[in-house]
Amino acid sequence: MDVYGLLGNPVGHSLSPPMHEAAYDELGMDARYVTFEPEPDDLGAAVEGARALGIEGLNVTIPFKRDALDHVDPDDLAARIGAVNTIDFSDADDDPETPPAGYNTDVAGVRRAFAHHDVTLAEKQAVVVGAGGAGRAAAFALADAGAAVHVANRTVERAEDLVTDLSIDGNSAGDRGATAGGLDALDGKVREADVLVNATSVGMEEDRSPVPAGALHADLAVLDAVYSPLDTRLLREARECGAITVDGAWMLLYQGVEAFERWTGRDAPVAAMNAALRKRL
Repeated sequence: MDVYGLLGNPVGHSLSPPMHEAAYDELGMDARYVTFEPEPDDLGAAVEGARALGIEGLNVTIPFKRDALDHVDPDDLAARIGAVNTIDFSDADDDPETPPAGYNTDVAGVRRAFAHHDVTLAEKQAVVVGAGGAGRAAAFALADAGAAVHVANRTVERAEDLVTDLSIDGNSAGDRGATAGGLDALDGKVREADVLVNATSVGMEEDRSPVPAGALHADLAVLDAVYSPLDTRLLREARECGAITVDGAWMLLYQGVEAFERWTGRDAPVAAMNAALRKRL
């Protein structure tokens, strides 16, 4: 039996187990997906323990995504983002001195969520609200796909740091006009945008939107990373003005799909994984 799993603390709320288990069932795989909740200081021991137990791959969630960089060999994208959410042990099985490979599939989650809704990103004007972990993944996904990205954040310095990171290591995001700003200029930026991503938690606990409703328009594609609730106020207001809307479960789904395909080398049964995910939401 192949074993995959999730490292996080806490992990009791995670929707990854039913999503991945549905994929194994659909493809008739002899595999299981389990959760692990190490203490914050025990991440390294947890990764080594997983290797010793023969676990094939791990997802990584809060609070370990940044610290996981110290225990893997990250690919270029994960290193640029500064966070790992997927670990693959396949190339490290035969040599205990070789660290496992680390990836960030949140970027693919954003990109593939838009692609599923027939939204192209190249040459588009994009606005990302938020500069935390989800914001970083969204900004890199959009910039690497050829969009000009504006990052809006309550703390402008954090948005500026993200834009700087987008432009290093040979990435040409800066040449496409990557910019940063505060929330006070959000109205004007969204009015001029083709793509909008809410990468904050606004809308999760209260029926609020991080974007003024009057700035939304019919030529916009809107992804809200919030997936609980699925139908946020931002998405409702965007849909009312004719915009394309993408709920946060699509991003969650496709980051899991990307991890599954990296671990197994097989095409993921997307429909089965999506059905299992939405059944739990």
